[in-house]
Amino acid sequence: MNDTAVAGGLRTARLAVAAVFCVHGAVMGSFATRVPWIQEHASVGAGQLGLALAFPAIGSALAMPFAARIGHRLGTRNALRGLLALWTLALVLPSLAPNLGTLCVALFAFGASAGMSDVTMNALGVEVERGLGKSIMSGLHGMWSVGALIGSAGGTLAAHLELNAQLHHAVAAGVLTVAGLAACQGVPDLRPEQDEEPPPRFALPPRSALLIGAIGFCAVFAEGASLDWSAVYLRDVLDTSAGLAAASTTGFTLTMVVARLAGDAVVNRVGAVRTVRVGGLVAAVGGVLVVIAPHPLVAMSGFALLGLGIAVVVPLAFAAAGHQEENTSRAIAGVATITYTSGLVAPSLIGAIAQASSLTVSFMVVTALAFGLVVFAGVLSARTRG
Repeated sequence: MNDTAVAGGLRTARLAVAAVFCVHGAVMGSFATRVPWIQEHASVGAGQLGLALAFPAIGSALAMPFAARIGHRLGTRNALRGLLALWTLALVLPSLAPNLGTLCVALFAFGASAGMSDVTMNALGVEVERGLGKSIMSGLHGMWSVGALIGSAGGTLAAHLELNAQLHHAVAAGVLTVAGLAACQGVPDLRPEQDEEPPPRFALPPRSALLIGAIGFCAVFAEGASLDWSAVYLRDVLDTSAGLAAASTTGFTLTMVVARLAGDAVVNRVGAVRTVRVGGLVAAVGGVLVVIAPHPLVAMSGFALLGLGIAVVVPLAFAAAGHQEENTSRAIAGVATITYTSGLVAPSLIGAIAQASSLTVSFMVVTALAFGLVVFAGVLSARTRG
């Protein structure tokens, strides 16, 4: 096959994987906007809902290590087809749950399918990035955020029209399953060599993934804290209106989307380590603005800088893990498990610190973790495999 054909195949593969990321994000956006309906249907209180919403992260963390084994057995394309279809179809489960117990089980299955498909599509993204010889992971994660915004828009419309979430999610799941299967047609079909040993059924993260995962932990902690607590911070600390407080969260999200879509150009120019260091510095400045803010607009600017600074860290952590380890899926599963655990821990830990002291102190912790990106970005510079 000539170079032109190879390049064309890689471009097609990049578009296909980007479409998969978009579909994956749309499922999450569709779910998140109907949580109030699901809460009412299951007849659970705020505390019970908080407990139930921990189960997607638990399911993801426990299921992710199995993804490498599935990819080895089925090949990457078939594995992604099956796992992505499980994720899109699992969208219907939470809205069917009539009580707390069934809701926890449904959300566990929802998170498990999300985690395994997430690992597989990120591993494919790293393989395509390796073939192209340039950074694409930030843009792929940007497409996930675009998908989440699309799913959120559809969910917001459905909620505004007072549509039953069971019907909404059944339709969305059908559409997204078809779109996901179509997108999978263009992804690379990577298969193991004849004499290649299969990975363990359940593998603990390699040491390199632990170090890189620490970087992802800092970024996802700041992300989870900002998404869940920025509106509360503006309302309780700076006494703003509900509308302005909500706008802060929206601004943070949009800043992350824009930064991820533009991030590959920066990474290709200055490298991953320098990008993360500068991003960590920007995020730390944003955290300082939040902490010292005398006016809501200053705090909103701080949250926007936080989003801008941390946006590309997780994509680069996944890419670094995949490039350094022979088993890409296993390495990414390790990093993803650590980073998603951070997302699970962050909101509750921020609340606990605020209860013991104040929200301002909580965001001092966020600022310190953001500065940790500046200090520890060097782990992304380790030698990559050929």
